[in-house]
Amino acid sequence: MDKIKNPFSPGAGSPPPELAGRDGILESARVLLGRVKEKRSEKSILLTGLRGVGKTVLLNEIERIAADQGYRTIQIEAHEDKPLAALLVPHLRRLLYDLDRIKGVSEKVRHGIGVLRSFIGTLKLTYGDYEVGIDIEPEKGSADSGDLEADLPNLFAAVAEAAEDRSTAIAVLVDEIQYFNSSELSALIMAMHRMQQRRLPLVLIGAGLPILPGLAGESKSYAERLFSFPDIGPLSAKDAAKALQDPVKAEGVEFKRDALGEICELTKGYPYFIQEWGYQAWNHAESSPIILKDIKETTQVVADRLDKNFFRVRFDRLRPREKDFLRAMADIGPGPYRTGDIADALGEKINTLGPMRASLIKKGMIYSPSHGDLAFTVPLFDEFMRRAIPKFQTKTKKKSNLKPKRNL
Repeated sequence: MDKIKNPFSPGAGSPPPELAGRDGILESARVLLGRVKEKRSEKSILLTGLRGVGKTVLLNEIERIAADQGYRTIQIEAHEDKPLAALLVPHLRRLLYDLDRIKGVSEKVRHGIGVLRSFIGTLKLTYGDYEVGIDIEPEKGSADSGDLEADLPNLFAAVAEAAEDRSTAIAVLVDEIQYFNSSELSALIMAMHRMQQRRLPLVLIGAGLPILPGLAGESKSYAERLFSFPDIGPLSAKDAAKALQDPVKAEGVEFKRDALGEICELTKGYPYFIQEWGYQAWNHAESSPIILKDIKETTQVVADRLDKNFFRVRFDRLRPREKDFLRAMADIGPGPYRTGDIADALGEKINTLGPMRASLIKKGMIYSPSHGDLAFTVPLFDEFMRRAIPKFQTKTKKKSNLKPKRNL
């Protein structure tokens, strides 16, 4: 078994050797991109799902498809420390100047650059020790009100018109979109509403946690008519087996059937875990085929790597009481979890947990799959809590009689 030829690639956003089980999503993206180029209305796409299901991988693949179709692409990742405008402006500036270099002077492109200059001037965006410079006079009265919900639709319209004038289209791809604040999300939705009304060649394809449809709906009631929200879940047993078997077959190796079944059982079909298990199983096996014994002997190695590289980085940034809250959830058993049960486990009144619950949702650790319920956004996080933090003590009054699912 040559470790250099190991086909698996565990990592944040690393493309898997076999993108199994996602054909429907990719076909929807192709249709969206194709229809918008032909000035036909189509809902933009906001992918939703837990951590580790491959949303970022899909965004990257959709960006490749868009580029193949002649789109100009902008890809950004939202986070809590930088506003939407600061993330967009450098990319829009580059895009507009690229359009301006195409043969002939275009008033539409020049207009777009002027509108961007107005947008920057109003927001006074700075990055480190330098400002974003544009050597064209601002378009007064365009995207310069200082109200993002009013200005972003005007900016997107000017950029899209510039692209249309150059016979191209724009795909804006945004990862972790749930981190935008309510006014930023509202501005994005309003901007895309303008694109659809005027059939301008700009599409938005985003990805975020399962709270995203609720956030979009709360921001603008018409969001569900502008976007589709495909749920990206774990792979079926068939697709999980394909994601494991096809890459190794290309290298003249195979998994035995019971070895595949063991990995599918342990990973619950989550793509990131499948990549990690495939990677370690390949490195551990002495020769083909990879057998059940190889999988069992790599269990602890995989668990340790996931604990250090996938789970722990999220756990360590929490406050002590937030860790108590999550540990109480894990100790109850498999989710989803009723808020009242968590309060009982912590020995606290349910009405005291609101701020902590809101903080953990904002940090992307938990979400509410239905009214009154909570669940982890990170698959198998409850198993990590019970397995890797045995000395962590919570203020539990009682423990659930529910038996936890099989641990890694």
